[in-house]
Amino acid sequence: MSPTAAAGSSNRALRFFEATIVKKAVVAVTGLVLFGFVTGHMLGNLQIFLGPERLNAYAAFLKSNLELLWGARITLLISVFAHIFFTIQLWQLKNQARPVAYVKKVNSHSSAASRTMYYSGPVILAFVVYHLLHFTVGAVHPHFSETDVYSNVVYGFLQLPVALSYMVAVGLLCMHLSHGIASIPQTLGFNHPVHTPKIKAAARVIATLYFLGYASIPVGVMTGIIRLSSMSL
Repeated sequence: MSPTAAAGSSNRALRFFEATIVKKAVVAVTGLVLFGFVTGHMLGNLQIFLGPERLNAYAAFLKSNLELLWGARITLLISVFAHIFFTIQLWQLKNQARPVAYVKKVNSHSSAASRTMYYSGPVILAFVVYHLLHFTVGAVHPHFSETDVYSNVVYGFLQLPVALSYMVAVGLLCMHLSHGIASIPQTLGFNHPVHTPKIKAAARVIATLYFLGYASIPVGVMTGIIRLSSMSL
């Protein structure tokens, strides 16, 4: 290879690296924002186990603080679009780097979460849209109330297809979360032969706990642990 060709190849590799690392950093930072939302949303929702008064009071507090509510919503919306946009760009860069597929692809070093990362995202996004129409807007809810959030949740998850689809979507979300948490330190330049496996194990534990937290609500409704109050009947 001539010096000119070698320099051109080196420059292309450098540009690819620079484009990739910036996009990965944006995906990592927006992922942290989304992780914060998922955490807060779960902790807020779990108040349903404390009874209708507690959950409805929490919902009323959010609605009465519009600056806080809309600030969080706008930040979340920007983060979602940036996360999706740069994830798609990374996927395109990856395909451009290797336009010819492997003859035999070996996934021995990848997890199910990492292999489904690009596919679980659109499914999660579609579910989030339905979730908003169901519990926030009430457009697809059979007994929607603007003030009685507790009853909205109970009525919603008494519909078996809704409860099951919710748990499937949460399962995909937590798989996505597991890989995302494990990837953030590496994206930001931290990769250690001892600590990286521990981070990956911790990510799986966190994702499992989040799944149990979110899934406990529809399970609680379907088993009767969470039920309509006498005022809602």
